[in-house]
Amino acid sequence: MTMTVTPIKISDSEWEVMRVIWSQEVTTAQEIIDILGQTMDWKPATIKTLLGRLVKKGAVRTEQSGKKYLYYPAIDEGETVKSASENLFSHICAKRIGGAIADLITEADLTDKDVERIQEQLVNKKTVEKVECNCIPDQYGCSHHRK
Repeated sequence: MTMTVTPIKISDSEWEVMRVIWSQEVTTAQEIIDILGQTMDWKPATIKTLLGRLVKKGAVRTEQSGKKYLYYPAIDEGETVKSASENLFSHICAKRIGGAIADLITEADLTDKDVERIQEQLVNKKTVEKVECNCIPDQYGCSHHRK
């Protein structure tokens, strides 16, 4: 099975559907409806609409099996998460990314293995003398550009 590595933008609702598909690896619309029915207050038609969008975007591929369709992830979960993280950081002043990462770590439930991996990454991280602000001059809210 070939996975697309090109980043595909997906909405928050589409993320929920993708999480089910990634965890199941192959699934049906009914299985997705049953799983999301436990956590989301969505009608089956809503989920089917989201599935259609994901297929159209190339995030999900389908295969007919009798009267039903099987849904497979067409994008890699790890690459999609990485792309979403990069997208998030592109919207933050470069001088604030370190603080945002610290906040994410504070808020996240992490295993000992997760903490070890983060510590290892920090030990191996090459630092820079100074982080340059990447905001548009006079951007609203950026204290680094105020006169």
